Amino acid sequence: MHVYLIAGAAVWGTAAGLLLPRAAYRLAVPAEEPWAAVCPAGHPVGGWFGPARCGRCPEGRRRHGAGAGAALGCALVCAALAWRLGGHPELAVWLLLVPVGGVLARVDLAVHRLPDVLTLPALGLTALLLAGAALLPSAHGSWTRALLAAAVLGVLYAVLFFVNPAGMGFGDVKLAPTLGLVLGWYGWGAVVTGTFAGFLLGALVGLVLIATRRATRKTAMPFGPFMLAGALAALLA
Repeated sequence: MHVYLIAGAAVWGTAAGLLLPRAAYRLAVPAEEPWAAVCPAGHPVGGWFGPARCGRCPEGRRRHGAGAGAALGCALVCAALAWRLGGHPELAVWLLLVPVGGVLARVDLAVHRLPDVLTLPALGLTALLLAGAALLPSAHGSWTRALLAAAVLGVLYAVLFFVNPAGMGFGDVKLAPTLGLVLGWYGWGAVVTGTFAGFLLGALVGLVLIATRRATRKTAMPFGPFMLAGALAALLA
């Protein structure tokens, strides 16, 4: 049964990964600008799901057609979560969050922002779905603790933002409570591990970029992908 669960999670991840590139491309615009509606050459890009490549121009295929990588990444993450967590009901919540996290990571890497249109609904829906999961007998976590952890991480990141706005975006502050829900579901140890792992990964990558002269101490880095990677590492640990 566990093998079928892993396989089903991988299929879901593949399908979701193939559908997210267009949304990531359309959302990857600077703040205060409307969502992208055309390819770099000006051809219309409609809808939100599917590949982002433009069949009319080679430039669009080169820059925005990398759906295979997204599908593979989502499939591996979903399969790993299913392997590690088994048939507990909260697994369904995590599988729904994986493509959302994938889009957020791609957008943050592209334009250094985490759109409210994803971070805020993700927070509300995660809290709601975990409330439902907590009612099931096979649930393996605490909804109350998840809410407390969401509040704690939200306050922590807000303080860090106001202390050093140049070092952290407000989108990171809005993403933090959702990760608090995910990690707090399993315990405060997971909250500490996931948060620390995110900062550690960010610091290590920053040091490597500085050492290879691809960045300086003042170079802005998107922190959302590291937050997501740290949370994933804590779940798998």
